[in-house]
Amino acid sequence: MAISPARIAAYDILLRVDQQDAYASELLHASDYAKLSPADHGLATELVMGVLRWRSLLDEQIVRRSSLKLSKLDPEVLTCVRLAAYQLLYLDRVPEHAAVHESVELVKRARKRSAVPFVNAVLRKFAGKAASRPLAIEGAATEAELAESSAHPQWLVERWIRTFGLPIARQICSYDQQIPASCVSLRDPTVATELESHGVKLAPGSLLTSARRVIAGGLTTAQAFREGRVAIQDEASQLVALLVGQGSRILDCCAAPGGKTRLLAERNPDAPIVAVELHPHRARLLRKLVTAKNVQIIAADVRGLPTAEFFDRVLVDVPCSGTGTLARNPEIKWRLKPEDLLDLQTRQGAILKAAMQRVSPGGRLIYSTCSLEPEENQKVVESALSSDSSFRLRDCRERLRELCSQGELAWGDIDSLTSGPYLRTIPSVHPCDGFFTAILQRSDRRLIGLEGSPQNPQPPSRQVRDSAKQRCCPATAAAPEPEKARSQSQQAEEFPRLSQPSAPLPSERHLPSPRSDPRSWASRMLRAKEAETPTG
Repeated sequence: MAISPARIAAYDILLRVDQQDAYASELLHASDYAKLSPADHGLATELVMGVLRWRSLLDEQIVRRSSLKLSKLDPEVLTCVRLAAYQLLYLDRVPEHAAVHESVELVKRARKRSAVPFVNAVLRKFAGKAASRPLAIEGAATEAELAESSAHPQWLVERWIRTFGLPIARQICSYDQQIPASCVSLRDPTVATELESHGVKLAPGSLLTSARRVIAGGLTTAQAFREGRVAIQDEASQLVALLVGQGSRILDCCAAPGGKTRLLAERNPDAPIVAVELHPHRARLLRKLVTAKNVQIIAADVRGLPTAEFFDRVLVDVPCSGTGTLARNPEIKWRLKPEDLLDLQTRQGAILKAAMQRVSPGGRLIYSTCSLEPEENQKVVESALSSDSSFRLRDCRERLRELCSQGELAWGDIDSLTSGPYLRTIPSVHPCDGFFTAILQRSDRRLIGLEGSPQNPQPPSRQVRDSAKQRCCPATAAAPEPEKARSQSQQAEEFPRLSQPSAPLPSERHLPSPRSDPRSWASRMLRAKEAETPTG
């Protein structure tokens, strides 16, 4: 019996996630798997996400039945066993013989025939027997119980209990283990009608009146999606873009994959918008998604932006740990380490401080992450404000009330969306990913140093990879072909600079590289970027 395309795809994706630090949500929508039938694609998605969500519990069950430690198993063999274990423990509709047989065949396909007897022996101990299930998440009374029952690292659960309390931490962990809703932004009723005629069933958004939830149907096969007239984007991500508001000149830092840029262009059709993305191949992807004529895309490092211009609205949606998006990106929880948060905090602070120098007098800067961690959120903002007295923190409630009066906000309890002056959405408490947003406003008085080049500009350096921001808008466009080497003149023509910097920027190869510490989060993200084919 041949191996099903769905299980082959699931195996290949899981192996890339494990060995190359790739992201499952991107790979599942890559061109390599575009030819899968809807049924096969659905099964592949269930297998990949299920294994990643419940990995620690699967490993615990495998250890109970294995004569070898997991560390002794080849990655190919362990991936095959995890796939079979997930099907046998969690998928009632999958026949046991299909799960076992095809996993053994996958081991042979991986040229690990010597491991076939071991795999057969382990899986026979799964088949036909009810596995002991862990304590239900709702019944977890301690940090250890919650971490085990919800398949989350204990250090992360401990942090959430300290920050949010045990009841909310339980809800977050439970939310992470479920399939999140797919949402789109729809202001054009004709597009909604077109989607519904294609068989896509939509429901009103929970946070925003312009959002729609996809209840059923093949959104990604609809013509409106293929043509880029509609894109998947979590409601909290959409809300961040709406907080930016109206501007006469807008800068979007770290713009790819482009969901927020797209909304900014829709809401500000007459304002010039500059969207900055460090990596040229992601900038090209951004151009595919955002076709508005008022958006100029440049490939540059925000910390050494090649312009002396200023903007009255600046969005700084920084690369972050992505702990607010674990329902969509469960692999993050197995990669992230406590020390990574301080590494990210340093980089986020540098990006924010550089962006603050591009805000015009009286202008606003919106800082956001899809992280639940204080180190990446209020601590970054507080540090930046303490170093620049020309900015003050605005209360997000003011802007939320404006959106409510404009009929944009569907969520009735504004106070529940905030923590102090900040926007703070929490998975399960709110029907969306976990986002943090702060609004900073610059004094309207003219400051010394605002003319010409910015005050104390940050030297350009390698950008940390946006690990979860991409996850907020999965599958927004078709995966590009692998990037080919391009000359500097080709890239300059493709992404023209706004204006020439006052002094030449140093060559990127001379800049500090995250590779200097191969264990760092930035290094792992950079390796993942070079290995993956991004899809948005």
